Amino acid sequence: MSLFKKIRNTVKLLQSVDMDQLAKINQKIDLAEAMKTLGKLDDRQLVGLMRMLKTKNKKGQHDLPPIDGDFYNLDLKLTPEQRELQLKVRNFMEDEIRPLVNDYWKKDQFPFEIIDKFKKLNIVGVPYEGYGCPNLPFLMEGIIAQEIARVDVSTSTFFGVHSGLAMGSIYLCGSEEQKQEWLPKMQKMEKIGAFGLTEPNVGSGVAGGLETTCKFDGENWVLNGQKKWIGNATFADVTIIWARDLDSNQVKGFLVKKENPGFETEKIQDKMALRIVQNAIITLTDCKVPESDRLQNANSFKDTANVLRMTRAGVAWQAVGCARGAYESALKYTKKREQFGRPIASYQLVQNHLVEMLSNLTSMQTLCFRLSELQDQGLLKDEHASLAKVYCSLRMRDTVSQAREVMGGNGILLEYDVARFVADAEAIYSYEGTKEINSLIVGRAITGYSAFVS
Repeated sequence: MSLFKKIRNTVKLLQSVDMDQLAKINQKIDLAEAMKTLGKLDDRQLVGLMRMLKTKNKKGQHDLPPIDGDFYNLDLKLTPEQRELQLKVRNFMEDEIRPLVNDYWKKDQFPFEIIDKFKKLNIVGVPYEGYGCPNLPFLMEGIIAQEIARVDVSTSTFFGVHSGLAMGSIYLCGSEEQKQEWLPKMQKMEKIGAFGLTEPNVGSGVAGGLETTCKFDGENWVLNGQKKWIGNATFADVTIIWARDLDSNQVKGFLVKKENPGFETEKIQDKMALRIVQNAIITLTDCKVPESDRLQNANSFKDTANVLRMTRAGVAWQAVGCARGAYESALKYTKKREQFGRPIASYQLVQNHLVEMLSNLTSMQTLCFRLSELQDQGLLKDEHASLAKVYCSLRMRDTVSQAREVMGGNGILLEYDVARFVADAEAIYSYEGTKEINSLIVGRAITGYSAFVS
């Protein structure tokens, strides 16, 4: 290169350089040393350096897509009114519940102030007709369960026990008088419900082995036994207790009030999951319940199973919400967290984790959407709900694990939320029927053979 060209290029370079900025840089690094280092780089290294510097300058935020776990746009299948309700619940959970949950989860306490907040939403008893209930499709019950669990699974469980299991038992199995007495108050959350089926020695075998008994003494039903893992039980106004009739050997249901003599609750301590949910051991000691508080249309375990079939779909939706919350939290984190000068979301291995998580989530969403459609069409069978519970709980477990994976050490800190999703997922995995029991329900349906122990 001629001397004239060198001088001309130098002048152009000086004209393009911000001398004030150059002076600031020179205060921080040795520019002469930096120029020597740059001069030793080959073309490939220089191109890579410039790409990294451009990414660094934009801090990884160049026209990034929004964080949205609904990759197949299932929200487009909702009516405008349904979509409005979904977003109303989402905004409520983000504004009112998210700021509270980590602190209460850590303290193993229930934030009673959220009950008054929930009242304003008017979403209790979503699929029920009459008694002040919204009478919306089961699909919306699932969507709401997902939206609540997307922020906090404990809150979703509290809500599902009250609105689904407790109110559902009365709605399906209660007399008209019992429905009129309880459902309007429960819909307004003036009265809170719990559901007592599982026992210390009887979990999966409740269909044929309830140890809690009931016997009519001519005036009252006398209940004796224990229940375990009963959510909301420490403060619920009424608990649905399922017991085996000593005379007929059939399962019956009862409305047991918290002030009923012979009814005691003990909070279960030291849980690693759903720490906001107040689970209890219930002890019934010659607990007398009048005939008027026996669920008049609950005469065998088949009636109990009808309640479980209706609510099991909601648990599958809870798993979707848990997975979605973990995925969206992890995706947000990877876009902000930088290593080696770049957001970790830009690395291949991290993107592979994110795509696997999204694949899990999308398959869960589409399965549950169809499940709720079957429920709204009156075509839902036990095996449909059980397959959803099995599949979604498994994929949820994998998703929260990968969310924790991409967050590294921060994945075990409550402040990033994913640690809570990882822990709470273990509860969803177990309740409303284990993987093994639900698998046997599906297996019986597809083979025609029952593999249950007789």
